[in-house]
Amino acid sequence: MRLNITIAKNEEEFDRMAAWRIISTMLNNPRAVIGLSTGQTTKNMHAIVSQIFRLHPFDVSKITLFNVDELTNLSREYKGACYTMIKDQIAGPLGIPEENFIMPPTLSDDFDAEARKFQQALEDRGGIDLQMLGLGANGHIGINQPGTPFESETWVSPMDPIFEARVRRETNTPPEHPLGGLTLGIKNIMHSRRIVLIAKGEHKAEIVRQMLLGPVTTDIPASVLQLHPNCEFLLDADAARYIK
Repeated sequence: MRLNITIAKNEEEFDRMAAWRIISTMLNNPRAVIGLSTGQTTKNMHAIVSQIFRLHPFDVSKITLFNVDELTNLSREYKGACYTMIKDQIAGPLGIPEENFIMPPTLSDDFDAEARKFQQALEDRGGIDLQMLGLGANGHIGINQPGTPFESETWVSPMDPIFEARVRRETNTPPEHPLGGLTLGIKNIMHSRRIVLIAKGEHKAEIVRQMLLGPVTTDIPASVLQLHPNCEFLLDADAARYIK
């Protein structure tokens, strides 16, 4: 199977290319449903999208934005909440109407119901036109950790232990208070009409190698993207160091 791999020369080119994947989708489809991801990989590309929109405004009144996942049992006031990051980095600067910014709550008495509502809201809008995906250090996509079945649908997953420890430090959350992440399941992600998997930095090089050159396995959830008919793997040169 031939994979669609794009390798940017450096981090700056990577950020511009990733940003234009989002902008071009908005321009070509004014009603596009676009899934985003949060983290250090996406911060600069979101800033570029917002900067270009500020300089050259275009109609986003019918664009739907959402994030592939959201933290659970934390306030949205936490700077690491996905709602807050996406709102500050891109949804707010573009003026996306609140009704078109679809996110599950961070606090709920019934996260199973919230997961169903989140998934249904995206299905009611016709499904996902573009899903931007980050790559976890252990190969997770969304918050679907290694071992997650490929047929999984929207659910609340455990966090990566290292990430969870950081969140607990930043929020002073005690160990007895459960944390997790409401995330689109791997099945939902694979139903996206187009996916762009983004990874940059030398620290991602080994997991990129396993994702692209290794077998399709639940041990590396991102490896399933090898089977998607319209997935682009967008890497910077450092992340692609083991890819010929």
